[in-house]
Amino acid sequence: MDALSTLSAEVPHLQHSFDPTVVFGGVTQYILWMVICWIITLVLILVVGRKLTLIPTNKFVNTVEYGYQFVRNDMGEGIIGHGFKKHVPFLATMFFFILISNFVGLIPGCKTPTGTISVTWALATISFVYFNFWGIKAKGGLGYLKSFAPAGLPAPMVPIIWFLELISTVIRWLTLAVRLYGNMFAGHMVLGIFALASSVFLTCGIQALDPLTGVLSLPWFLLLVAMYALETLVAFLQAYVFTVLSAVYVQIATSAH
Repeated sequence: MDALSTLSAEVPHLQHSFDPTVVFGGVTQYILWMVICWIITLVLILVVGRKLTLIPTNKFVNTVEYGYQFVRNDMGEGIIGHGFKKHVPFLATMFFFILISNFVGLIPGCKTPTGTISVTWALATISFVYFNFWGIKAKGGLGYLKSFAPAGLPAPMVPIIWFLELISTVIRWLTLAVRLYGNMFAGHMVLGIFALASSVFLTCGIQALDPLTGVLSLPWFLLLVAMYALETLVAFLQAYVFTVLSAVYVQIATSAH
């Protein structure tokens, strides 16, 4: 019970450790890690771009190139279709930045930028502005607004469908931000709880000379390892989902209904 009491007392402190804290000059740790991840993404692309060869020789370069081809073919050509090439740089940038941010957050002592709603709101805002810009460019301002109500609807239904589609378009902004933030924050919170439980049960078992309490730290540690592996998969999936949805929204905004 001492171990459980200690764990219960430490969980609120663990939760507060995810709160934004100012590192220097008004810059929080999440903004700092966002800049670090942006630099890593920039360096990665520049270095890999210089080392591309016709005949693959470097496994790491090949992996990054495969990731780019994955975005280009599956998200760009597969979803957007005609005219997809001009959108590939945007989609690839979002994919690699979010992926790197998610993976960096799995390194002990690092923070994932996508673990705070402010960063995911910024990413969602970029995507929201991007697909609306291309929708307006493809159809014109008035034409884009009219496209919210598909042609051929009965006249009384037009304002209702138009309003519902407008709300649906605005909600995309919210869902992009909350989905990414919620999944990353929840996953890291669970990792923190399992790690804390492993430490607390082991420490209490040693201090109280209670082998049973110490042994109970092992199941928590195994859960931590399993959750860590799952979170690695989630880190990729969330980058994929965010980018796929952005591609879908571009396709919807630019296609003729």
